[in-house]
Amino acid sequence: MRSVRAPSNHQDVATMIAIGVLLLSSSPSSVGVNGLQITIAGGTGRLGRLLLPKLSDHDVTVLTRNSFLASAPNKVTEAFGYLGKGFLQKHPYVTLRDWDGGDMLEIVGQDFIGWQDDTLPNADILVHLCGGYTEQREMVTERLVRESLRMNPSVVHVTVNPLDEEIPKISPGMVTLKTKRINDCENMVEKNCKNSRCLRLEAFRNEQAIEQIFDTIKSLE
Repeated sequence: MRSVRAPSNHQDVATMIAIGVLLLSSSPSSVGVNGLQITIAGGTGRLGRLLLPKLSDHDVTVLTRNSFLASAPNKVTEAFGYLGKGFLQKHPYVTLRDWDGGDMLEIVGQDFIGWQDDTLPNADILVHLCGGYTEQREMVTERLVRESLRMNPSVVHVTVNPLDEEIPKISPGMVTLKTKRINDCENMVEKNCKNSRCLRLEAFRNEQAIEQIFDTIKSLE
């Protein structure tokens, strides 16, 4: 067997290190090397499942209230979002991270601890996909804004909300309150975050909505 000569001087060592870095950077298994670091809150929902396959050039972290259930082979409950084991295997650039979702009362265990440190400092984009029209939506927005200001003030917030006039079609009842909540969340982001894109999308046009979100992300590359 041919022996490998040990480097005889500092120049040889530097050359070997440079070659190693070059080989690693050109490895086809590297994911998102030249892409963005994207964190998505609410990425296990309907829009998230459609958006994630388009983000293969980036490193994506999805914040979920229960990563165990979200990554299970089969969906077992409607209470939490779901992507599934097969989906995650097909899209290896997607990582799930437990978080508190703005409401500590819904948390079981302590897996959510440290989500801010793991996902926000290096994030380029923070996408708000958390749905619903309850107080939970405001709690989620407040949590994301507050923690991003503390950990990474320069991150770009991308909020996704329906048009005001379409809220009655999506969620009938208490329309005035729901409209106010959405506007309050949007205003919270715009007033506190120096970098933001607030999208208003038509209801029931998922493919069009995903294209608008994707185009917004692409414009930030």
